[in-house]
Amino acid sequence: MSKQRISTRNMAVIAMFSAVSFVAVLISRIIPDVAGFLSYDPKDAVIVIAGFIMGPMASVAISVIVSFIEMISISSTGPYGFLMNVVSTCAFAVPAAWFYKKNHSQKGAVIGLLFSVVVLVICMAIWNYVVTPYYMGVERQMVADMMFTVFVPFNLAKGGINAGLALLLYRPIVGSLRKAGLVEQSSSSHKKTFSAGFTLFAAAVIVTFVLLLLVLLGVL
Repeated sequence: MSKQRISTRNMAVIAMFSAVSFVAVLISRIIPDVAGFLSYDPKDAVIVIAGFIMGPMASVAISVIVSFIEMISISSTGPYGFLMNVVSTCAFAVPAAWFYKKNHSQKGAVIGLLFSVVVLVICMAIWNYVVTPYYMGVERQMVADMMFTVFVPFNLAKGGINAGLALLLYRPIVGSLRKAGLVEQSSSSHKKTFSAGFTLFAAAVIVTFVLLLLVLLGVL
């Protein structure tokens, strides 16, 4: 296969993941915001799967594309929202995609996603502390007071849910892309990277962090 054909195929896959990610954002708008301004959406799960398939730079590209489309279409947060969306998604998707590329196995995916949740929580704590006072027009002390009651648990819940979704959806998505000829067939040693029994583990992760999100929303 020529380099041009490979590039065209990768562009098609990136465009497809970008479209699916944006649809995920639209669907998630029915979920109430935490503290009136923190929105959960599952696009990071889609973008990290793209990173698993094509590498961390694909996650960066899709993050920028989707965040820009969101900014000019449905978002009211402007450049601040664009910046925070890109930083948040890259903090989650890039470390996991990088680690999985180096450790292409079920264990590698799990460790990579766990690492990504930690990176997301720490990274967004710093960025919220620096940027949110300008965006919200409040004193930095107010943001500091909300750090461990709002920002940290929200990003932990967001990262945990999206990690579980990525583990749950990776195998069916990559299988469909292989059948469509958009992703190369894997070698025999990687065909069973994600076992069927792993579904229960992924579902348990999702339920756990959904409960945390519901607590933050005041539902529980």
